[in-house]
Amino acid sequence: MLREKRNKEKLKLYYDKYIQQNEVDPNVHPWIAASWQESHSLNIANDDPVQLPKLSKDKLANLQQKHTNALNFLTGLYQTVHEFFHTNNLNLLLLDENCYALKSYAMPFFQKTPGEVEGSRLAIQDIGTSSISIAYEHQTSFLMFGPEMWRKDAHNSDACSVPIMINDELRYIITLISVQENGVDPDMLVTILLSMKYAMETHLKTLERLEATHTILDAVPLAVYHILPGGTVAYTNTLGQNRLSGILPEHSNEKPNLNNVVLNYRHTPIKKGFYGIPSYNKEVTWITPRKTYEDITTVVPIFRDEEVSSVVAVSLPIEDLRTLVAHAAGYISRYSLSSMVGESSSFLSMKEKATRAAKHDHHLLLQGESGTGKQRLAHGIHQASPRAAGPLISVKCGDMPLELLDAELFGIIDSQAEARPGKLELANGGTLFLDEVEKLPMHLANRLAEALVSGRLTRANDTILRSFDVRIIAACDSDLKRLAERGVFSDKFFSLIAKSMIRVPSLRSRSVDIPIITNHIITELAEQHHLPIKSLAPDGMQVLTDYDWPGNIKQLQGVVEQAFFQTAGDIIFAESILIPGRTNLDKAWKEDKEVFMTAWRAAGGNISRLANMLDVSRVTLYRYLKKYGLERH
Repeated sequence: MLREKRNKEKLKLYYDKYIQQNEVDPNVHPWIAASWQESHSLNIANDDPVQLPKLSKDKLANLQQKHTNALNFLTGLYQTVHEFFHTNNLNLLLLDENCYALKSYAMPFFQKTPGEVEGSRLAIQDIGTSSISIAYEHQTSFLMFGPEMWRKDAHNSDACSVPIMINDELRYIITLISVQENGVDPDMLVTILLSMKYAMETHLKTLERLEATHTILDAVPLAVYHILPGGTVAYTNTLGQNRLSGILPEHSNEKPNLNNVVLNYRHTPIKKGFYGIPSYNKEVTWITPRKTYEDITTVVPIFRDEEVSSVVAVSLPIEDLRTLVAHAAGYISRYSLSSMVGESSSFLSMKEKATRAAKHDHHLLLQGESGTGKQRLAHGIHQASPRAAGPLISVKCGDMPLELLDAELFGIIDSQAEARPGKLELANGGTLFLDEVEKLPMHLANRLAEALVSGRLTRANDTILRSFDVRIIAACDSDLKRLAERGVFSDKFFSLIAKSMIRVPSLRSRSVDIPIITNHIITELAEQHHLPIKSLAPDGMQVLTDYDWPGNIKQLQGVVEQAFFQTAGDIIFAESILIPGRTNLDKAWKEDKEVFMTAWRAAGGNISRLANMLDVSRVTLYRYLKKYGLERH
């Protein structure tokens, strides 16, 4: 608060009147009057030597380290005007938000050397009324004349304190003290301190904005560069620095210059940016002596006086983009090994092998009858592996024409020169699950084996070698070794994936597990659809355990799902269980729309669930959906 110059003789009379008579004169500023009363109630001595609470040297050093930005700024500002301070007997103090003195500049404060004051607390409960206590309480600038201060040893000085507010929060207090002998005019005192306040608040707010900006830039999955003419990188975020560290010569202390390390620099969008031409989301190849990089790059020129002064380049490594796309597309593990249940010796042996296989990075072959749970097992192994953070991508080798499978795995450059990565690239850093791997054509399996050994691939219609890192988990219903021996499957690829093999037992060989699996299926269904858990009546369980399940767990899943959704109550009885071959359902639905609709509703309109229930392929069901005029889900 700015105040007019006061008559100090009168102020002295007001002070003595309060100290001697405990009576506040009406002319005393109300904030000061209230502060005097508080100082009195706190029993703060106004004349005796003061013992200030003080931090230890270590705690003070830690506190100063925490407030380095503020100290550096004020120290730099003081150094430019220190002669003026000495000449005019001015003392400058920087206090933190708790009124601890972080730094003392120039003249002693309360006749103490700067070293004695630093680390001391100067709050109202320590020294009574002062400009510090008023500025702290009211969070505004305040000029106080000597006789208004509680301590008599401060009466020969005027003081002005200003709060440093950042985002409406008190961060610091700056106090400027002028000894009355040869002291400066109070108006000048206020002017100096308000200038310091504005400069320091502006500086600290800018630093906080920059720190927030740097934090944001370091958090985004993008490499960000600020590049000067000639190719010098003036700034880069953490990802950009990591990328540059793989390009620059070792032990280089100079700022990186892209013109010196990117061999095709003149043909990149950065060079065009210096001609004022922006580029947005361009696929760019960066050729360096050590490695070739591919990015999706945006370059924006920065103008100064209508001239391009620098450019900002933002790039996303294509391998990172593939990982993001893979996760966004749901290429993640849906099942853990714990989701596979059973107590039979064959099952426990298989699960133990799977747990061990998850810990190493070898390619893996899962062999077993259709419906035994090989896909779920692959998900569980991926989730328990060091690659769990990477994508899990599945390819069913028998689901598409052979001519499309090449592009599906390796990617393609089409006639319009547009690139489409394959599943091998999308699965980079993770796992590629090849289901029905026995249907992989010989030439494609050989090519895949060569790519896995070298860690490089080329897309169709392309010549560029691209690095990738993928673990293969393959699944096969047939005896893949016999197929390789007969020459109908690639021996090279079989040798690669069969070094680690897990045989998945059939359900009929572990019939003791049927009750456990059934209850687990029911629990999963209830949780997935937010429905109450149902139980299976003894007669219902007997129906399930008496059947030999040629379709294995997949078939059991379909039957239990149908019974779960058909049962209105909480208990599933035998009459609700439709065993394939024991009813006319699996035949009637092909000719009778009403029968098909009953099954369709029981499956909740889910094509995968209906395929399990009827023990047919999805492709077959699509034909009947079209026949009966239903929409696929």
